[in-house]
Amino acid sequence: MGSIASYCGGLLCCSQLRSSNSRIVSGLSVLEQVDKELMKGDERAALSLVKDLQGKPGGLRCFGAARQVPQRLYSLDELKLNGIEAISLLSPVDATLGAIERNLQIAAILSGSAAWYALDLSPQQILFVSLGVLFLWTLDLVSFNGGVGTLVLDTIGHTFSQKYHSRVIQHEAGHFLIAYLLGILPKGYTLTSLDALKKEGSLNIQAGTAFVDFEFIEEVGK
Repeated sequence: MGSIASYCGGLLCCSQLRSSNSRIVSGLSVLEQVDKELMKGDERAALSLVKDLQGKPGGLRCFGAARQVPQRLYSLDELKLNGIEAISLLSPVDATLGAIERNLQIAAILSGSAAWYALDLSPQQILFVSLGVLFLWTLDLVSFNGGVGTLVLDTIGHTFSQKYHSRVIQHEAGHFLIAYLLGILPKGYTLTSLDALKKEGSLNIQAGTAFVDFEFIEEVGK
């Protein structure tokens, strides 16, 4: 009798495992279909596919499962009573990239001084080099709105600062997850300025998440 119970229990486990695996495979196939529609640029078809299977077996799990909390305005006194500092609700100041920029400036000055002594440059040559650097910097500001400088700084930040790299990833993951839970379909993301330049051909973008938001745009346009 015990062996029969054990055998039945084994069959039940196998059945549950197969059921779980089939749901995973089904979910992956839906993701592949959604990706194909997005790659073709058919955002409506991709969103329709996801919403048709929402809450059904094989659909994307937890998509649109969260609900936005109704907005409520709090007074400063209410915040203080609840032990909340109002300043903590403001955008946090991140000094990581600023520190990297200052370190690069110091390194550039030290490198310039070392080159001056090593190459025995004349004051006239130093003036020409300084004017050349100033011209390139001005050209970037005027023509690309500082995009080239931002690209270089962001790339160095991701390469040499794990803190900056992790912060950007966590920030974009937050956008991605919140949108998914609220039922807004994410369609892509970039984590670096170099990624944005390769994918979008745009400068002055450090990181970002793109969404299928034509419904919102249509609603705002009414």
